[in-house]
Amino acid sequence: MGIECSSVVAAPRSEVFAWHTRPGAFARLAPPWQPVSILAEADSLADGQAVLGLPVGLRWVARHDPDEYDPPRRFVDRIAVDGVASLPANLVRWRHTHDFEAVDEAHTKVLDRVESPVPAFALRPMFDYRYRQLADDLAAHADAARAGWTAKTIAVTGASGLVGAALTAFLTTGGHTVVRLVRHAPGRGERQWDPDDPVPDLCDGVDAVVHLAGASIAGRFTEDHKQAVLDSRIGPTERLAAVAARAGVPVFVSASAIGYYGYDRGDERLPEAAARGGGFLADVVDAWETAANGAAAAGVRVVTVRTGIVQSPRGGTLRLLRPLFATGLGGRIGDGEQWLSWIGIDDLVDVYYRALWDNTLAGPVNAVAPQPVRNSEYTHILASVLRRPALLPVPEFGPALLLGTQGAQELAAASQRVVPAVLEQAGHRFRAPDLGSALSHLLGRDRRLDRGHPLGPARF
Repeated sequence: MGIECSSVVAAPRSEVFAWHTRPGAFARLAPPWQPVSILAEADSLADGQAVLGLPVGLRWVARHDPDEYDPPRRFVDRIAVDGVASLPANLVRWRHTHDFEAVDEAHTKVLDRVESPVPAFALRPMFDYRYRQLADDLAAHADAARAGWTAKTIAVTGASGLVGAALTAFLTTGGHTVVRLVRHAPGRGERQWDPDDPVPDLCDGVDAVVHLAGASIAGRFTEDHKQAVLDSRIGPTERLAAVAARAGVPVFVSASAIGYYGYDRGDERLPEAAARGGGFLADVVDAWETAANGAAAAGVRVVTVRTGIVQSPRGGTLRLLRPLFATGLGGRIGDGEQWLSWIGIDDLVDVYYRALWDNTLAGPVNAVAPQPVRNSEYTHILASVLRRPALLPVPEFGPALLLGTQGAQELAAASQRVVPAVLEQAGHRFRAPDLGSALSHLLGRDRRLDRGHPLGPARF
């Protein structure tokens, strides 16, 4: 049993193999719907090992075989599951051969052979996901290379969060060096960052800063919660931007949010030039962006990424909704007419990356997919992807019980029809412009590669 499959990606073999050798490759290829966590990545494909955490305390250890290491043609890993020594060896057997064949100077055939008792149908979604991730990541890096962007050193706050973890893995597999700005005692590749009093040399020697840190907006809108949201954004952003400007950092990219447009703008299309809306979150975002823009006066190119509702089973609303919809208990909120401006996690990573390398971008950029949907359409598509009904609408008072009246109004019931006008004008390519393809990929239901994905079909 097991599987043998392949896909052709649009990159030279040396580049494809090098991508796999860099930190972050395991994280970029790990399917987000699986109940595992990456405990350690291999420091070498020749003889290192990677460790995954499994449910009930088990560990999946992938040990690379030095006898089979043949760069840039092949590497092999064998799997052991710690904690199940009492099981017969054939039940936990796993040998994965990764082969790379040059099709021509610009294309590589990636071949995977897995010898395991796991049946092929259970492995196909994983390889669908891996091939699409690899092709799309390489394409994004090729766009930056064509613009003249070479390997850089990038400082990142909030690197352990949902967006930060995905972005840092993407950057390191692309050959960039990431300096994580952390509040605890720093380790390898880290610098200690005090948001209230950053040291003057914090940003010395870096080519760009990506600022993602901030207290979660989700929660009941008490006065304490609202103050924590404000205090974690305004002052720290202003101080970090000032330190970056003094260090001569060319670009400062800061997280922002579509809350800028207010919580209910009806059917109005909202590009970056649209007027500010009303409400607590609009006030926060306005002050947040103003704090980041303080570096612009010193000549720093500042980009504020107004992020929509991020789609990932590892966090955010999708992580909360998925188990409900998987059991047939999902449904629209209220009448379902409110607009939801969303973006897939990998498209958001691409937006941050473009903000780094595209010198034409400055000021606010709407990080949303080009096709916003109404809440009723979102629930229908999510239920369809999971092959479940969506028959239980949530009454309007339901979110208010958890979030309070204001929190429900500005989060659960918010209606914002935001469009990515700046990105579209720049000719930006979205990986998943429609919600169905985004959710199918993220939840392991994506069969587009079998139907001829433009970056290379998978063959099983």
